[in-house]
Amino acid sequence: MSFFKKLKERMFRSSDKIGEGLDALVADTAPQPDEAQAHGPETSLDVAVDPTPQADPAPAAMPQIAPTHAAALPPVAPRSPAPAAAPAVPDTPPAKPGLLGRLFGKTEEPRRVLDDAMLEDLEDLLIQADMGVDTATRVSANIAEGRFGKRISSTELRQALADEVARIMEPVAKPLPLYPQKPQVVLVVGVNGSGKTTTIGKLASQFRAAGKSVIIAAGDTFRAAAVEQLQVWGSRAGVPVLTAPEGSDPASLAFDALTKARAEGVDLLMIDTAGRLQNRADLMEELAKIIRVLRKIDPTAPHNTLLVLDGTTGQNAVTQVDIFRKIADVSGLVMTKLDGTAKGGVLVSLADRFGLPIHAIGLGEQIDDLSPFDPQEFARALVGLER
Repeated sequence: MSFFKKLKERMFRSSDKIGEGLDALVADTAPQPDEAQAHGPETSLDVAVDPTPQADPAPAAMPQIAPTHAAALPPVAPRSPAPAAAPAVPDTPPAKPGLLGRLFGKTEEPRRVLDDAMLEDLEDLLIQADMGVDTATRVSANIAEGRFGKRISSTELRQALADEVARIMEPVAKPLPLYPQKPQVVLVVGVNGSGKTTTIGKLASQFRAAGKSVIIAAGDTFRAAAVEQLQVWGSRAGVPVLTAPEGSDPASLAFDALTKARAEGVDLLMIDTAGRLQNRADLMEELAKIIRVLRKIDPTAPHNTLLVLDGTTGQNAVTQVDIFRKIADVSGLVMTKLDGTAKGGVLVSLADRFGLPIHAIGLGEQIDDLSPFDPQEFARALVGLER
């Protein structure tokens, strides 16, 4: 429950979040189908009323009835058609949602016919939420199945979208697997600023709390601040951090760390790597070298390669997964900084396109702000539904 509360309170705060977009999608244009019908009669009424003033027999006939009736009838007779027609317009929308709601005085939600125009608007909204064109089109089509041509409320649309997102995410919601062999090597990769160091510290803390022995290797040997930050996290988690002189070969450090972890019978060895842009061939080759060196000691290493993604990067995360998967054989994903974005749809796009396991998502900077990925709670938080 605390995880869902964090998702609701911290995940999507800005005004362009998906939930509010869905409300606007229905409410802003909900009257259009009825207005189109209502305006038809109103236009015809206006046309029908125009001849009435020109046909003067009614005013001429009025004085012939009686002075008292002539005084009373003119205000009533001309105005009665307008009030009679006006209630018919607002009564039209509630007629379709149901009679019981009106009998019990319940206010009906705005509804809109799910037609081609609304589907196009829905696709645009999902694309703006970083869900990607292909995924947004597929999700919209699935939502339309069985609902096309029917009037749908914002709540129903939210629920339909949440169900579809959860369906996509269910197969990829998997915790980081633990193997009996020692040490289990976990290589952590990602671009600059994605949150690799903090993710390693949080994971190490969780494994330590679960009774596992852990060693961290500070493989970002080119940035002193990264080593210091990792040492701080290691201290918080109660986990030793192996370092090397600044500018050292990170592959050499990885070799030494694995040798030490094997000698000491450590359960997990977590190796940090320098942040690297996916378009830098030299840095990507350096990452490939680390993997080759590890496999000289253990041909099956690394046993997990985690790609840490920044949730605020949007569709750029798709490119990162595509390239890192080819270089480092990525086995799973961790998405960080979801509390800093109003979108989050890129996670749906990644699941739909690659099917890689999503082990955890990060919602903040505290040591306990890395939570196992729950597709149902994520989907409901994404669209703004209550638990």
